[in-house]
Amino acid sequence: MEENTSKINANHRRYVLIVDDEEINRQMLGFIIGNDYDVMYASNGCEALDILHENSYRISLILLDILMPEMNGYELLEVLRNDMELRKIPVIVLTSEKSAEVDSLRMGAVDFIPKPYDMPDVILARVGRSIKLAEDSSLLSATEQDSMTGLYNKGFFYVYADMHGRLNPDMDMDAVAIDINRLHIVNDLYGRAYGDQVIRRLAGRIKRYAYEHGGYAGRSDGDLFYLYIPHTDDCDALLEELGKDLRLNDDDIQITLRMGIYQNADRSTGMEACFDRAENACKTVRNTYASSYSFYDSKMHEKELYDEQLLGEVDTALAEGQFKVYFQPKYNIRGGRPVLSSAEALVRWIHPALGFISPGAFIPLFEKNGLILKLDKYVWKKSAEQMRIWKEKYGVVIPVSVNISRMDIYEPGLEDEIRSIAAAEGIANDAFLLEITESAYTDNSDYIISVVNSLRSSGFRIEMDDFGSGYSSLSMLASLPVDVLKIDMAFVRNITTSEKDYRMIRLMIDVAGFMGMTTVAEGVETKEQLDLLGQAGCDVIQGYYFSKPVPPDEFEQFIEKELEESKNADS
Repeated sequence: MEENTSKINANHRRYVLIVDDEEINRQMLGFIIGNDYDVMYASNGCEALDILHENSYRISLILLDILMPEMNGYELLEVLRNDMELRKIPVIVLTSEKSAEVDSLRMGAVDFIPKPYDMPDVILARVGRSIKLAEDSSLLSATEQDSMTGLYNKGFFYVYADMHGRLNPDMDMDAVAIDINRLHIVNDLYGRAYGDQVIRRLAGRIKRYAYEHGGYAGRSDGDLFYLYIPHTDDCDALLEELGKDLRLNDDDIQITLRMGIYQNADRSTGMEACFDRAENACKTVRNTYASSYSFYDSKMHEKELYDEQLLGEVDTALAEGQFKVYFQPKYNIRGGRPVLSSAEALVRWIHPALGFISPGAFIPLFEKNGLILKLDKYVWKKSAEQMRIWKEKYGVVIPVSVNISRMDIYEPGLEDEIRSIAAAEGIANDAFLLEITESAYTDNSDYIISVVNSLRSSGFRIEMDDFGSGYSSLSMLASLPVDVLKIDMAFVRNITTSEKDYRMIRLMIDVAGFMGMTTVAEGVETKEQLDLLGQAGCDVIQGYYFSKPVPPDEFEQFIEKELEESKNADS
């Protein structure tokens, strides 16, 4: 392709292919346009196709006679119309029959030149105009199309799909979102170039399906594609046609697709909303092989409305104090008895109309829509206020862990924000334990590590939350700025029945101890788990064995109990 492009750029004269079975006509046309264009000749449609297949990249226009032996002009027009590449070359029909003019235009010709050729200036003008219009259209198409796949990019796809809807208001159309299962695994095993070829192969099938069924195809981003097609009930056939053997060679890997389908899409919501719904349906079959496609339905619509309600009420909820900060105690078990050492701040939403809203419902929603920043700052302030209240009431500082999300880390002025909150309440920086999930370290890790190092230099202690749930390895701990390692509850849950999980926890604790890190095990629910973790050398325990997260006034019973037990131990 690069070689062909260089040939085009090196020669500014356009090539015109004249297809006519009469030699005198070929010569006459060649004489008329030869000073302005390089000319190729064919005596019938078959010869023309041979030339086109070898030189399609250089031919700017076809002058086509209709009445020819072997393959006539109509037959060649039909071939060109059904070839995705050759159809881009403009065709001017040569004819002396008025009826042929209309038929050829309907079949894709851009213009016609009547016989006999007695007006050379008119012929040159029509040739020049047709080439310019085609080239202008090609330039426009270059901005419309995704460079990798040749499909419409998202913006132009929405425009064309919306136009189709306005021109065909009574036609039922489906919005379909398609992506590739675990493409990152394909890239890891065979390389990015292999994965890109798989994307192009799938794109070609999607483009052909759209063309054959009277629809439109576009690429959203990455391996996510859109199809806007007349309604079909046979989604299995659609999936099979698009996804059949996407491998490039006889590789062992299985490459499969998943689809989300918004049937009989409600165009009044807008094309972007239609395909958002198809994409949401697609996400429901992520990481599962039980089903390869899902339909957008009333339940999803109800969830959308519910989510929109939550998003719309965030500011009011913050202003009215609907968000409540609960605290779960953490106990140091390294001594003779468990000692209250700190707490974790956990947010709860008590809605005046909806009641208790699960954090699993609103936290991922806020993270997706950028509202988690507001909520986290609210929790930081409430936690610092509560630490001050307990200090004034009991004369002790209870350190509190607060969450720092991935979005918080990229927020300018993060360190100044946290420092000012602690200073305003008279709380030392080292009493604020900042929890950052393990997965955050894998996203632009150099930048995140620099931010975390700066926070540590200001005296804040850093906890890596959910260690073992993502992609970190034990060897990575040597390079990560972490003070406390929180072991994911998935390991704790099985330590009484799985020797493998128990050994893994012991290994984590040993490595963390070697690195000078404190270890916290979360999700501890039984005495047996507590004893095993103690034997393994774990420092701190958190979980329902001691308490669920509770409001501040209920948490005070743990402070009072600890103060009483400490007093008795001293006496």
